[in-house]
Amino acid sequence: MPLPPKAAVLGNAVAVLATTGLAGQARPRHLKASARALRTTGTSAATLLALAAEHRPAAPGLVDDAGALTFAELDDLSSRLARGIAERHRPSQGATVAIMCRNHRYWVVATIAAARLGADVVYLNTEFSAPQLAGIWERLTPDLLIADAEFLPVVPTGDTGAPTVPTVVGWTDGGDLPVATVDELTAEHEPFTPEGKVPAGKVTILTSGTTGAPRGAARKLSPMAVLSPAVTIIRRTRMRSGEPMMISVPLFHGFGLAMWALALFVRCPVVLRRRFDPERALADIAEHRVAFVAMVPVMLQRVLALPEPVRRAHDRRGLRTVLSGGAALRPELAERFMAEFGDVLYNGYGSSETGIAAVATPADLRAGAGTVGKPSIGTPVRILDDNRAPVPTGRSGAIFVGGHSHFEGGGEHAKELVDGLMDTGDLGRLDAAGRLYVEGRADDMIVSGGENVYPQEVEDCLARHPAVADVAVLGVADEEYGQRLRAFVVLRSPAAPEELIAHVKANLARYKVPREVRVLDELPRNPTGKLLKRELPGAAS
Repeated sequence: MPLPPKAAVLGNAVAVLATTGLAGQARPRHLKASARALRTTGTSAATLLALAAEHRPAAPGLVDDAGALTFAELDDLSSRLARGIAERHRPSQGATVAIMCRNHRYWVVATIAAARLGADVVYLNTEFSAPQLAGIWERLTPDLLIADAEFLPVVPTGDTGAPTVPTVVGWTDGGDLPVATVDELTAEHEPFTPEGKVPAGKVTILTSGTTGAPRGAARKLSPMAVLSPAVTIIRRTRMRSGEPMMISVPLFHGFGLAMWALALFVRCPVVLRRRFDPERALADIAEHRVAFVAMVPVMLQRVLALPEPVRRAHDRRGLRTVLSGGAALRPELAERFMAEFGDVLYNGYGSSETGIAAVATPADLRAGAGTVGKPSIGTPVRILDDNRAPVPTGRSGAIFVGGHSHFEGGGEHAKELVDGLMDTGDLGRLDAAGRLYVEGRADDMIVSGGENVYPQEVEDCLARHPAVADVAVLGVADEEYGQRLRAFVVLRSPAAPEELIAHVKANLARYKVPREVRVLDELPRNPTGKLLKRELPGAAS
């Protein structure tokens, strides 16, 4: 009989502590400072950094475009920023801090400083235009904004031209600025020591907004919410304390945030770059002896698209784990990546609302093409039919996920719950080995001539054609069939649309064959690689 979810997580947590090497770092002299951190800031990133700074003060904590910082230096900077914010802006209890930064040290120290103050945090997408940001600004109602200088032009302003909320600048390339910078605040203030217990703030991640306006997925993290995905990834990847992790996915995204929190928990240095460059990524893997990489599938594609001499020029022998997430990993891409890099590829599945729900190992990916793996430890996953009854193994249905990471959704964005499990909005199935397969979004299903078609199956088929580099399939209105399939492809070598249609016809049922193929230079995608369908030419017709 399986253990209850909480017992399963706690039992595995004890086991993995020994494998990471964390247990061996504890010394009697650490007890007092560790107890103080846990007592004041509880389960938060501030506590994780304080523990890392206490146990491994001189160890590298971060490498970015400005250089390297130790855990102790990161802890000191975030503490000074917390005092600077407290004294200059005097935020009230439960204030909201919005962060709009790329991947670098200022995102980290801003996040930690907010946690030290007990503030709620909202992470803003760095791709937001001024109208997009203005559209959600009133709902967010932040009390303070910490943003890179490059994003000041899109921040809502008042009649005077100044931002409508107090603003602190993170990364800047120099020049005069109308507001204070993080560097100035940290230089002018002493470290901040909280008085008494600091209330845990909520963390809000804005969903990708690929099908509409972004919405906030807020959660107040509990120990169980942090432990479940952490224990799963550590156990399946054999992650060890001190091994460098490169996080290429944006930190404002749930995947990037989870990976950073995991690295902090295991006390691993993180390698961050403001912008992703595939050749630079390979150079970082070699230079910093990176063992763990977090990327989205489009980044894997860009790495594989480098000329072979460039790929082979960088030492990647220390690389043991490449975790893909944030978007669907096509079987064809997984096969090509493992052929090049070996059995280091893992595939994660989750969402802003549910957290990391499943993780596939290289063995899973080889045994079941397209799988997202087995559910995270302590995270129940069920496949339900339209009446919300469980379906037999192997049959498709709606994916419902349980666990401890659900966001506090409500109103128009409320998600259906069944026995405490949340509707992910995805369709999929479980195989006899317990591996989960995601077949696509429920609202993406195409009904053509009375037959149900999942675009992902057609996309995966087209992606296996040697000429296709990227692909998307949509349903468009059709007078005769109700809907018909239209494919959009990016080619790596010449191929006629008729050839691609014939390829699908040879491999899938007749009703799954696109009636039309359009060739594009590139597909519109957001920073995490998710397709922006509404931006495809002719998507609505």
